[in-house]
Order: sequence, then structure tokens, then C-alpha cells
Amino acid sequence: MTDLRHRLDAFVKLGDFFKEYCKYAKNQTQIDDNQHAWLKKFDEILALAGHKNGWFTPENILFSLESWAELLTPSKLESWLMAYEVDKNKPKSVALIMAGNIPLVGFHDFLSTLITGNRAIVKLSSNDQVLLPFVAQYLIEMEPSFKDKISFADGKLEDFDAVIATGSDNTSRYFEHYFGKKPNIIRKNRNSAAVLSGNETKEELTALGEDIFRYYGLGCRSVSKLFVPKDFNFDALFKAVYPYNTIIEHHKYANNYDYNKAVYLMSLFKILENGFLMLKEDNNYASPIATVFYEFYDSMEDLKIRLSQEQDKIQCIVSKGFIADEIPFGQTQKPSLNDYADNIDTVDFLLKT
Repeated sequence: MTDLRHRLDAFVKLGDFFKEYCKYAKNQTQIDDNQHAWLKKFDEILALAGHKNGWFTPENILFSLESWAELLTPSKLESWLMAYEVDKNKPKSVALIMAGNIPLVGFHDFLSTLITGNRAIVKLSSNDQVLLPFVAQYLIEMEPSFKDKISFADGKLEDFDAVIATGSDNTSRYFEHYFGKKPNIIRKNRNSAAVLSGNETKEELTALGEDIFRYYGLGCRSVSKLFVPKDFNFDALFKAVYPYNTIIEHHKYANNYDYNKAVYLMSLFKILENGFLMLKEDNNYASPIATVFYEFYDSMEDLKIRLSQEQDKIQCIVSKGFIADEIPFGQTQKPSLNDYADNIDTVDFLLKT
């Protein structure tokens, strides 16, 4: 059996474990005695993750695990890697500087690094410090050769050949200064947008709510900006997303809603709101929590040109029949394995570095 096959099998087992844990967490399955200790331990880890980061609710962590369980299958992993000559990789040490905005946000970089036979030196975000170390522990149990391939750095990163760093526009300058001389992928702020025609069905607008509210809008694939025609019916949008109204029961979200609403009102900004979501006309992409910015457009063709010119600010675009690589409503938080952040092919970078 090749080393790649061993690595693939380990990640498939991890996907099976995620799937089993999600069923266990929802009381939908009998506990396998062999997995009982791991499942109970994962319970503790998820509780600790939520304690350390109030945005990491059980629902959102389970959503992340279920999404990865769907991807970590033999057919999807093999199909993804078919495009590459993984066996020709020259193993290297890769520093992975993780973000911490949503649960396991850096897992794709972690997977890409290990599956191609490299060593991962992980620098965790202070907002997400417990999930990935547990995942690594499970992987090592399934495939002991990973023990020498995974390490977590507390202090200064040392002895690495390449860097994949995810952060903000501000931290990217720091990353460029310290890591610019090494082969690197350095990611900056990006947000996602939806282009609406006004002809969307209620079901499509409800699905858009998933793109807006999942992970409380904290992900780079979360829709934070709407482009709408002049006569757009905002009431129809508010009615369609009403099923997400319980989001306001989350205290951190509610605090942000109240604070941002007060700022808008004191600044005499015109806003539309329904008690759990505010819409503000604004030409920026990055909106505060509980707010989505919107802009009116006159011509879809002109809008296509503008969005093409501003693509370095955009992670993905939700629409129907607008552009070739658009994301269907409700699907932004379910990327496939070859949906690379910032459209930079991580595996290709790792193999050619």
C-alpha cells in the first residue's frame, strides 16, 4: 500500500468519525464501543471550544463537521487528487497560520498539506485552539506516521520551507514582512456578495438566509453585500429570511445588533431592519455583524465589469444566471474540495514549491 493510500484512508476514517459523532450528538445512533471514548472526548472538546469562543455554538460546529464528513469520502478525495501528481511531491515543512473566525476554518490547508505528503507546522488562532489538535490526535491514532508530520507551534515559527497564512488586510502586511522571502500564500480580507434580479422565489431568498446567517456572518464565504435592482422588494427578502429570526437569541449577536443599530441611528444613517437583520446602503463589502450592505445597480453588464475589477475583495458571488462560476443560493458554506480560498490552488502551490 502506498503512502498516499495510507494518508487517504486516515482522512476517510476521520470523515466517518465526524459523521458518527454528528449522529451521536443528535442521539440518532447507537454508540460503537470502539469509538465510545473518542466520542465522549469530542463532547468535551466541543464544549471547551464553545467556552473559549462564544461564536462556536454546537449547531455551527456540527454544521462544519457534517460538511467535512460529506467531503472526506474515498470517491471525493480521489477525484480531487486525480488532477495532480501527488506522488512526485518533494516533502517539505509548511507553516500554516490559521484564522479563527469559524470552526475548523483552516482545515482545508491542513488537509492539503498532509495529503500531499508534507509536514504541517500549525500556528493556531487564539479563537480556535482546541478543535484541530483533537482532530490531529485522532488522525495520528488512525495513521501513526502522521505523528512526525504534525506539530503545533506556540511561539516563533521555525524550520519551515513554505507558508500559508490567513488573516486580515492588517496582518497580511505583517505576514509579508516576516514570510515574504519564503514561498507563500498570504490571504487578506475577503467577503461574499449576492446579485439579485428581483425575480427570485421565496425559497431562493430563504436559502440566501443560510448564506447570510450561517456562522453569524463571520466567514469569508458569508454574504455581507447585496446588489439589487432599483425597484427591489426588501419586504419580500425580510419575509423570506424570517425563519432565521432566532439568531437574535444569541447574546453576542444581539449585542452587536443593538450596538450597530445605535451607531447607525446616532449617525443618522438610513437603515432597513426587522429585529434581527439590518440592511444599510453602502458601497463597501465588509459589513458589521447583524448588518448586510446593499447597493442598487442599473445594468447587470456594468455590474459584471465592476465585480471583475474588484475580484480581489470577493470570495464568492451568489446569483442565478449572472456569471459562470456563481454559487447557488444557500450553498456558500458548502464548498467542494477544489474550491480554493482566493482562487489560489493550494495543492498546486504545495507540489510546485
